Amino acid sequence: MNNAQRYLPVIQACNACVVACEASAAACIGAKDNQPLDIGITLNRDCADLCRLAARLMERESGLVDEVCRLCAITCEACAQECRKYDLPECQECAEVCARCVEQCETITAGA
Repeated sequence: MNNAQRYLPVIQACNACVVACEASAAACIGAKDNQPLDIGITLNRDCADLCRLAARLMERESGLVDEVCRLCAITCEACAQECRKYDLPECQECAEVCARCVEQCETITAGA
């Protein structure tokens, strides 16, 4: 099994995280009083960008996978913690998806 196949569950988790983070950011932006949600919006966007990058690097079997997955897990954990603070369903879903992504990314970084 090549690395790209080994990475498939992590790539899928990262891609799911991108979708959930973008949906959460959009919901926060659309909220009536979104000022308290600014930190969450920023984390959603940062997390989506890092998950996109991690998935791409795994797909091409980059030598930077371990480091980027480690950073992705840190960012996803921060995003999950922040999203848990908000009652919006998109934020709660994002928190769950981010937590799953952390678990998957840690399967990569555990051996590093």
